[in-house]
Amino acid sequence: MSVTGPAGFVAGGVACGVKASGDPDLAVVATASGRAVSAAGVFTANKATAAPVLVSRAHLASSGGRAAAVVLSSGNANAATGAAGLADAERMCELAAGALTCAAAEVLVCSTGLIGIPLPMDRLEEGIPAAATRLGPQGGGAAAEAIRTTDTVRKEVLVGRDGFSVGGMAKGAAMLAPNMATMLAVLTTDADATPAQLHEALTAGVASSFNVLSTDGCTSTNDTVLLLASGVAGPVDPGELGSAVAEACAGLARQMAGDAEGATKVVTVRVVGAASDDDAVAAARRVADSALCKCSWYGQDPYWGRVVSEAGSSGAAFDQDRVSVSYGGITVCRDGVAAMHDVGALQQVMGERELELVVDLGVGGGEGLILTNDLTHAYVDENMGTS
Repeated sequence: MSVTGPAGFVAGGVACGVKASGDPDLAVVATASGRAVSAAGVFTANKATAAPVLVSRAHLASSGGRAAAVVLSSGNANAATGAAGLADAERMCELAAGALTCAAAEVLVCSTGLIGIPLPMDRLEEGIPAAATRLGPQGGGAAAEAIRTTDTVRKEVLVGRDGFSVGGMAKGAAMLAPNMATMLAVLTTDADATPAQLHEALTAGVASSFNVLSTDGCTSTNDTVLLLASGVAGPVDPGELGSAVAEACAGLARQMAGDAEGATKVVTVRVVGAASDDDAVAAARRVADSALCKCSWYGQDPYWGRVVSEAGSSGAAFDQDRVSVSYGGITVCRDGVAAMHDVGALQQVMGERELELVVDLGVGGGEGLILTNDLTHAYVDENMGTS
């Protein structure tokens, strides 16, 4: 029940013809009461910003951080579509508001898919009112299914705490790079919280999850993470709420890494011993985004020389005579040169689905990590064209 797991929410998903395949492509998540509740959002840092992001930002600002529903379409990003795209995003909110009897400014909108193509609004004109009639407390799975594009599975999470819960759904399999990870996520909670409290919890949760996720080093035009609170469960400790939101975000981020286009491995790149935490993150990101490193992980080759080279070019403080590299706890490089190790044990580690790489720069106490994946032929196949 993911996004409808917390009390006070309903959802649904349908096919309305945005996708030529006929697969589900339209989702709605709404409050069960139809009334606006506290809400917050974190959006893409890409200056090539999609119309739905601009509209959702504006609606959160005009409503004082309140929303009654989120309408999401997949198959078309409504990005690089000019004034017509903005009008279409606003119209999607108007259609949802009319069906749910709330104000258009209380509806947030998300789209994902191909860039630079106008939305088929004739289909959405019929599809959004139809989707609104299919909402229910069991509709979270259908909503999560309807926002998939190249995702092979739907992504859902439900985190329970004493007296309240946080649920969520997300899509994302490529163009995942901070600041955020193309991804959309809708989170809900039955905790009673102000918009400011939700924004604080969501910003922190995104920072430790989606913002340390990079599948291919590309940042989307449409990245959006939204959090709505029904308040049904009453007030909760803000620290507990923040912890639950962070856990939900982390769960969705790891699912995205595992379903990255063509990926065969989820790779955690951890850098320790850096001059600062910022240096550690910079070095980890350089390694995680390296096509050379990614290809070696796909080939199950622990080629530490590529790792050292990328860390050394990251801009982080670096001493090649102090750096060490290990895979799965097996050190392959120590003090900048090859280290003796158990070859058989290392081969087993490199063949596993989950792989942890640790780079110790040996110059300080800074630490940081990036969650990523390998690079395979299937990624190239998926991204050779727009069809």
